[in-house]
Amino acid sequence: MNNTRIFKTSFASVYPLYIQKAEKKGRTKKEVDTIICWLTGYNLQTLQEQIDKENSFETFFQEAPQINPKASQIKGVICGYRIEEIEDKLMQKIRYLDKLIDELAKGRAMDKILRE
Repeated sequence: MNNTRIFKTSFASVYPLYIQKAEKKGRTKKEVDTIICWLTGYNLQTLQEQIDKENSFETFFQEAPQINPKASQIKGVICGYRIEEIEDKLMQKIRYLDKLIDELAKGRAMDKILRE
């Protein structure tokens, strides 16, 4: 897996795509924000600051207050890779986020997405 390109990609450039994917399936920006904040520990204000700074995914996750301890419960396949088997921790976090957005777009209930 060649990771350098996604690591350097700005989170702000992908964020609207997450929202677009969710909204196409009848979900909301608020739900996307809830998922991102749940995973990373950002609040809405600090999330917006990350977007405004146009930080890379690498910086976005490095500066995240705290990855949710329940993130390890996120399992499955994304982009042909089993999430729980991804060795690179940064790539695993990026794929956690991808998987959560996929679950949202597929209509999964928020309490299940947030592993409650």
